[in-house]
Amino acid sequence: MARGVVRYWAAAKDAAGLAEESFEARTLGDLVLFITQNHSNPDLPRVLSRSSFLVDGHPAGTRDPDTVELPEGATVEVLPPFAGG
Repeated sequence: MARGVVRYWAAAKDAAGLAEESFEARTLGDLVLFITQNHSNPDLPRVLSRSSFLVDGHPAGTRDPDTVELPEGATVEVLPPFAGG
């Protein structure tokens, strides 16, 4: 089980109700489950499903979140789609 920090940006920050929080999770899939279970905003799962994730600056891409292992001390960024240019 890795410990780290998850940072929320834009709509994810609004839906989570905070900019960042600590986590304990083995995989990105575990982290997404933790996030959805620990926040009451019903919009959060929808925002997460449309978001991109960076793990220590590296995109998780389209990989199955359950296969993305989180290292100890990881920083996970939750990036919802951005508009503009």
